Amino acid sequence: MSKDYNSNRRNFLKSSSLLMASGLFFPNINFGKSIDPSLEIIGHRDHKYRVKKDWSRQNQSITPVKDCHEMVQDKKGRLILLTNETKNNIIFYDRSGKVLKTWGNEFPGAHGLTLHDEGGEEFLYITDHDRHQIFKTTLDGKILLTIDYPKETGVYQKPEQYRPTEVAIGPTGDIYVADGYGKSYIIQYSPKGELIRHFGGKGEHDANLQQAHGICLDTRKPSQPELIVTSRLAHEFKRFDLEGNHLETVPVTGCWINRPVIKGDNLYFSVLRTVSRKEYDGLTVILDKNNKVVSAPGGTSPEYIDGKLQTIVYDGHTFMNPHDVCVDNDENIYVPQWNSEQTFPVQLERV
Repeated sequence: MSKDYNSNRRNFLKSSSLLMASGLFFPNINFGKSIDPSLEIIGHRDHKYRVKKDWSRQNQSITPVKDCHEMVQDKKGRLILLTNETKNNIIFYDRSGKVLKTWGNEFPGAHGLTLHDEGGEEFLYITDHDRHQIFKTTLDGKILLTIDYPKETGVYQKPEQYRPTEVAIGPTGDIYVADGYGKSYIIQYSPKGELIRHFGGKGEHDANLQQAHGICLDTRKPSQPELIVTSRLAHEFKRFDLEGNHLETVPVTGCWINRPVIKGDNLYFSVLRTVSRKEYDGLTVILDKNNKVVSAPGGTSPEYIDGKLQTIVYDGHTFMNPHDVCVDNDENIYVPQWNSEQTFPVQLERV
């Protein structure tokens, strides 16, 4: 570990008592308030952002949220948020943060939200870990397909063992489900919901996963698409081919990484926490096509020593518990947050 990191960490901890006294570690006091304007531009190198915590203009009494889990953007440019608030599980925004429409009251464990274009028509895939099910819907909320717990795999004896957190759609429409809060298997289905195979699962081997919280299809090599799966408790992500064979493990030191998101040549993650969830010390990270962290909005500048990423230190004020990133066509980032006292998504405006 570098001397610079140790020094930064000591200084951060040394000042924490003062920060506590000022209320900085109590997000209900400081979250959403303006900090020193010089601190409001975050990120590193070519990936810097202006923080807009008041991006959403919704009223909690009219359009409430509980945990803001994930966001996607449709081809009309609308931002779509998934929350486990059953008064309105799905919230559509325009890019200014205005609520356009809402729907959904049947997903108490709403967690994963994936958008997929099928022949020019877009559909949503929702995971509900409390209902132990996957749902494919239209953008207006009509349920087209329901996938129950995968009893036919032989590794689940009851629905409660299966708590899916994310879905990725393969190039031929196959559905890959990450059982992130259950047994950490990846379950592959046909587009019609027919079981094909399962792989991963808890364990210490290369092909195993420790909390398979997120999954996405990586198409940056068009001739050889791959799956990226987060192994959150191990602070790493793993690459698999479409048949479930392990290809590579990439560590992201100290980061409890959530869903992987591809935009252009880069890979984006939100990081739920780095040291302790009690300190609301999450951030975001951006990796280049060589899997090197090039920016850490909400944290210290990423540093490598002898090829190893050093622990990134949270900046103390930008985020609470970031749970996802949605990158729009102008490369602005939207960050929904879990367990964040019902705060709305934060916008990071690219500068």
